[in-house]
Amino acid sequence: MTARAGLPPLHLLLALAVMAVWGTNFVVIKLALAHLPPLTLATLRFALAFLPLALFIKRPAVPLKNLATYGVLIGAGQFGLLFTAMRADITPGLASLVVQTQVFITIGLSMRLTGERIALYQVVAMALAVAGLGTIGWHTDGSATPLGLLLVLGAALSWSLGNMTARAAGPVPMLNYVVWSSVFAVPPLFAMALLTEGWPKMASGIASADSATWAAVVWQSVGNTMFGYAAWGWLLGQHPAAQVAPLALLVPVFGLGSSALLLGEPLQWWKILAFALVMAGLSLGVLWPRFMAKPRA
Repeated sequence: MTARAGLPPLHLLLALAVMAVWGTNFVVIKLALAHLPPLTLATLRFALAFLPLALFIKRPAVPLKNLATYGVLIGAGQFGLLFTAMRADITPGLASLVVQTQVFITIGLSMRLTGERIALYQVVAMALAVAGLGTIGWHTDGSATPLGLLLVLGAALSWSLGNMTARAAGPVPMLNYVVWSSVFAVPPLFAMALLTEGWPKMASGIASADSATWAAVVWQSVGNTMFGYAAWGWLLGQHPAAQVAPLALLVPVFGLGSSALLLGEPLQWWKILAFALVMAGLSLGVLWPRFMAKPRA
């Protein structure tokens, strides 16, 4: 693992490319939802994330129970809820911001497991983020409904539980782990789609999907999963996590910016305020320990 003060320029560009892919992916999701019902889209996404790549890479050496748990949490939980919310209850830009609350949920879950006491900076960070979410919830112009906020927060919780499950798997190739866990996301997503959307609506959505919609579905699997996770995992293997992980704070920046640029999502003053509050909380929670560790180092 490299022990440099910063990432080399090419590695930094690769990290920025991953953040751009993950951030703009919220716009891609919205475009796909124009034709496909949300749970049908999620089913197709994880089916294509598993095949054909599973034919070429090995299943990671982790228990099937762990793979299944991760697949259900990330598939049916995170993306099933996120896609459902983005159909009509929250804009892509706000979704990319709200779902990052998984950082605080993951910290809270870790503390509960380890018995670690919450620090003052973490209280301040969470207060800032809650103030930002409150700002979003207070304004009812259609950008986010209470249901949309609850669904995305549920997606963030599922993402956090998935993080804990992946951590329990130990050091494994992340791309292999994500690909092979995807097969376990397909059955619950398909069952939920049949139950809530119905086969006629699912079939109609697939039949009416144009080439742009199918390109968006493929991008979910190839760009977001295969390139994103493989590149991110490689960077984490080359450099200390303290140098790489904070760059994930750029996801909402790309998400909100691309939604405004490509979809015309308006950037009212309260959205900018909410963005500033949540990002301040995220930045404080992620960067403060590293900042305090520098003098000791």
